[in-house]
Amino acid sequence: MKKYIGISCYSLLFLFTLHACSRNPVTGKRQLVFMSEEQEIAMGKEADPQIVAHFGLYNDTALQRFITEKGRQMAAISHRPNLQYEFKIVDSDVLNAFAVPGGYVYFTRGIMAHFNNEAEFAGVLGHEIGHITARHTVAQQRNQILGQIGIIAGAVISPEFGRFAETASQGMGLLLLKFGRDAERESDRLGVEYSSKIGYDATEMAGFFNTLERKSQEAGAGEIPTFLSTHPNPGDRNATVAQLAQQWKRDLNLTNPQVNRNAYLRRIEGMIYGADPKQGFVEGNVFYHPELKFQFPIPAGWRHQNSPQSFQMAPQDGKAMMMLTLAQGATLQDAANNVLKQYGLTAIESREVTVNGLRAIAMVADQVPQQGQQQQQQQQVVRTLNYIIQYGNIMYHIVGVSAANDFAAYQPTFSNTMQNFRQLTDAAKLNRQPERIRLRTVAQASTLDQVLRGNRVPANRLEELAVLNGMKLTDRVEQGTLIKVIE
Repeated sequence: MKKYIGISCYSLLFLFTLHACSRNPVTGKRQLVFMSEEQEIAMGKEADPQIVAHFGLYNDTALQRFITEKGRQMAAISHRPNLQYEFKIVDSDVLNAFAVPGGYVYFTRGIMAHFNNEAEFAGVLGHEIGHITARHTVAQQRNQILGQIGIIAGAVISPEFGRFAETASQGMGLLLLKFGRDAERESDRLGVEYSSKIGYDATEMAGFFNTLERKSQEAGAGEIPTFLSTHPNPGDRNATVAQLAQQWKRDLNLTNPQVNRNAYLRRIEGMIYGADPKQGFVEGNVFYHPELKFQFPIPAGWRHQNSPQSFQMAPQDGKAMMMLTLAQGATLQDAANNVLKQYGLTAIESREVTVNGLRAIAMVADQVPQQGQQQQQQQQVVRTLNYIIQYGNIMYHIVGVSAANDFAAYQPTFSNTMQNFRQLTDAAKLNRQPERIRLRTVAQASTLDQVLRGNRVPANRLEELAVLNGMKLTDRVEQGTLIKVIE
């Protein structure tokens, strides 16, 4: 009996493996994946509205039309032209681009601001399409469960806290798929191929990697993730991409490949640069939201991530997190009950408090590992401090999360942020306007440093503007050159 059972199991395994293998559209080789193309497309369709809700679309019809036109042109000559691709610019200053299964590609306005010609843009666009055509996102799904964690959770905090970020940021795990170096090399190669085939000089893509690296180095404790946090640098990619670009120029006989620097710069003139104040901004370790008229402090040294749905914070060691989002309920008690239910929490203590004149409920509650989870005995209890604060007709929920063993150490930090939530009354903050990209024509040849200083760029922002222009401060800039400044 045991022998027959063993044969039956191996046969089923063989049949399942055979069914799960499909031919990779790029390599032509068989690939073990547990998802059909129909499932892949369905996953993308489900994630897309969640991603758009999380970031919001950038309100620039002409620029949205531009990325769609170039994306479709490139998709048509790709290895999977049959997919119904969608290309969108999302309203985030984080410097990133990403793709999800089924043909969905997203660029942040942050990365659009840092391109300095159409060829750079086209190379990265081809790179992201390459992740889709080579089914990298599907291969990653084979190795990890998608949608587990929110953005800051995936980049900073431990997996035990993931449910809190995921509840406020559904579908964000798809953004956090971290491809291996082999996948990055393949997407670089495809980015060169696809952008070259529609007439662009893919050598410019190699130069843009320098901008990415410089921007990543200066990010420090700022918003995350950057492009390089979700796209690991495979090493010597600049030289490899440059060599591939030259090869494709020869193969396609591209004697005059497009760069289109000035045309691209004019497309992004007036684009919002950095945080849009109306969506909230951080200054001096304080988060201000002019539209909703509130503020609260951020713990020193904690990283942060702002989105239309939540504001997340976490220390560098990832042992805790805090998040502000909305709670649903007609009354404070209704909202508190819904919070417990939404996050699967069991209240330990609960009391009514006042936060700077605002009615609130403060709760300590635990999240115990769910029954049936693997290695349950090894999973730690998560303890939370929750403040549900009524401000006008809106119920705000600020939650601090840590392992139960660490909670005593983090509780004072959590409490300081929550108890200092208050109405924003500072007119300078309430009326803050966003910075925007403006173009200037160089009147006389000189170094970039001299040009920027001549355009009244503050000394402490010279390097930032050099990175934005894809140059070094010592680079010589010729008369008539367009450069980007910020106003």
